[in-house]
Amino acid sequence: MKGRKWVISKRFEGAPKDGDLTLVEFELPDLKDGEVLLEAVCLTVDPYMRPYSRSLNIGDKMIGQQVARVVSSKSKDYSVGDHVLSYDGWTSHAITNAKMRKVQFPDNLPLSLALGVLGMTGMTAYNGLIDICNPKAGETVIVSGAAGAVGSVVGQIAKNLGCRVIGFAGSDAKLKYLKELGFDEAINYKKITDLDATIKSVAPKGVDVYFDNVGGEFSTTVIENMNNFGRVSACGAISQYNTVEQVKVPSIMGTVVSKRLKIQGFIVADFGQEKNEAAVKQNIEWIKQGKLKYREHVTKGFENMYKAFQELFTGANTGKAIVNV
Repeated sequence: MKGRKWVISKRFEGAPKDGDLTLVEFELPDLKDGEVLLEAVCLTVDPYMRPYSRSLNIGDKMIGQQVARVVSSKSKDYSVGDHVLSYDGWTSHAITNAKMRKVQFPDNLPLSLALGVLGMTGMTAYNGLIDICNPKAGETVIVSGAAGAVGSVVGQIAKNLGCRVIGFAGSDAKLKYLKELGFDEAINYKKITDLDATIKSVAPKGVDVYFDNVGGEFSTTVIENMNNFGRVSACGAISQYNTVEQVKVPSIMGTVVSKRLKIQGFIVADFGQEKNEAAVKQNIEWIKQGKLKYREHVTKGFENMYKAFQELFTGANTGKAIVNV
C-alpha cells in the first residue's frame, strides 16, 4: 500500500515558495503487533510550523497534527473506525504504536475541532491568556492577529471574563467577524498611519493585558502603552517568521522595568495535561452556552496542503485553517 507525504525539498528563505515542499509517494510496511494503520481525515496548518521547520532536514516530512481514522489495527487499545489525534505530520497514511488521544466530542461537534478550539489552538488561547495574564473584569485587553485561530478565541475568552477587548486584524471583512464575536473595538492595522495614537484613542486608560501573535514593531508600540504591572503573553511572532535579515526594533526594556511588566513566552506543552484538558472542558461548555464561536477556513484535498500553508502568511484565512482530505 502506498501513502503520500509532504517533505522538505528546500530550506525556506523568506515567505514559503512553490518548490520548498514536495508531495511524494511512499510504501507502507506491513503492520506489526501493537501497531495501527492511520488514514488522515483532516489536518492542520499553523504559522508555528514555519520557524519549527528549521530543525528539519532536507527530505524530512513536514511536522503537524491531524485527526486520523484507524483503518487497520493490531493494537488492543484501538479499533478499526476509531478517530485519533495524531502527530504524524503531513502524511495521508501512517503506521504507529504511539499512545494517541481518541477524538470524541459531545453534541456531534466536528472532529476537526480537535485541531482548533478543542485542541492545541483552544488550549493555547485559554491557558496563554488565563494562566499567564490572569485578566480581571474591567481590564483592557489587546489581541494582535485577532481574527486568526488563536486570537479569535482569546478575544472571546477575555470577554467571557468581563474584559474590554480590542482586536487588530488586516481586512475589513475580518473586522466584521471580530465585531460578531463581541470584540469591543476592531481595527484594521493596514489602514492606520499612527499606531501609537490609535491605541491611545481606543485605550485611553492604558492597556492591562496584551496577547501577542505578531511580534515586531507593532508589539513594541503596544507594550509602550501598557499600564503598570501589565502582562504580555508572547504566543507568536508571525510578522517576523519570513524575514531574511534581522529585524531591529526600539528597545522596550526601560518600559518593562519602569512599569514592572510581565512578559512571558510559552508553548502549549508548558501548561501540562491537567490544565490543557481543563481548557478543552471549559471551551466545550462555552460553545454549548453560545459564548464561544469558531470559524474554520477549510481547504479541500491533501494535495493542497502546501497552498493552505502559504495562505497563512498572506492573510487569506479567518479562524482556524484546516485541510480536509
